[in-house]
Amino acid sequence: MPELRQDPATQEWVIVATERARRPEDFVRGARPQPAPERAGLCPFCPGNEALTPPETLAYRRDGQVNGPGWWVRAVPNRYPALVPEGSQDRTEDVRLFRRMDGLGQHEVLIESPDHRGTFCLFDDKQVEEVLLAYRERYLELSKQRWARLIIVFRNQGVTAGTSLSHPHSQIIATPVVPINLRRKHELAVRYYDSAGRCLYCDIVAQELNVGRRIILQTEDFVAFHPFASRFPFETWIAPLRLQASFALITVDEAKRLAKVLKTVLAKLYYGLNDPDYNFVIHTAPVGDEHKEYYLWHLQIVPRLTTPAGFEMGSGIFITTSLPEDTAEFMRGVRVDAGPREQAAA
Repeated sequence: MPELRQDPATQEWVIVATERARRPEDFVRGARPQPAPERAGLCPFCPGNEALTPPETLAYRRDGQVNGPGWWVRAVPNRYPALVPEGSQDRTEDVRLFRRMDGLGQHEVLIESPDHRGTFCLFDDKQVEEVLLAYRERYLELSKQRWARLIIVFRNQGVTAGTSLSHPHSQIIATPVVPINLRRKHELAVRYYDSAGRCLYCDIVAQELNVGRRIILQTEDFVAFHPFASRFPFETWIAPLRLQASFALITVDEAKRLAKVLKTVLAKLYYGLNDPDYNFVIHTAPVGDEHKEYYLWHLQIVPRLTTPAGFEMGSGIFITTSLPEDTAEFMRGVRVDAGPREQAAA
């Protein structure tokens, strides 16, 4: 029969519709439609087209001029930003209840490779490490802004995940506010810490390790698992095994080791499900709470295999048609050294 599961981190409920459950293999997509290529020479993220982007905020290059070619990772302000770094933090009301403030913040694009046709999980290990180190560097720099309260690092892969350019890239947005849904998660974590004297998310990780059935892989520093109350099929969390409230606390060596785990998990999705669209986001404590022990930063990956519909919109309760125990077992069995044809034959 169907099952309701409660997410211990948010206290929200998820419906596992076992009556119409799908096997993990049922989520393997068919041939991936190829997006229309950008017109030759006009992709703003390709080497030689640096003048088509705003001046870079970061670049890893061996030689060459600033804002010129020779780079292998590059960060630039988004040409069409959601927020801009000028404005006031003051909040005003036109009339009572209708509050507004300037769109203050910073919105950057991190170009992950010079290769226009590159695929993140197929980059060599060193390139993925460099991307993670760039995340860390930009996070630390943006957190210095006087108005910064929250910094989100995220990646949209594929049209259904919201990407508009096929050249591999991630995005970073720093905001002057912490939205209410995140405030609620943090407040729940604070209440748990005040009551139990422990980090809620650390306890979640410990229990997932204890149960073991939803674990995909574990290293000395990180664990990847499908959460007990997954909202989406194959939803994956990667969490550190050392208490770190903020992504700002990750060391250079840890970032390099995280790159290996992230690449492996994404490669399992790529080969096991035939390259699905996905989003990933790094969830972290607000700026200023870096050294408080109530939270544990983590990276969440959501493959775009299903579409939330009216019930989810109306109730806030997600329906999933797969058990995370089953999808984790499927993921553990995916070889990352074989292509889709070899996977099917294995």
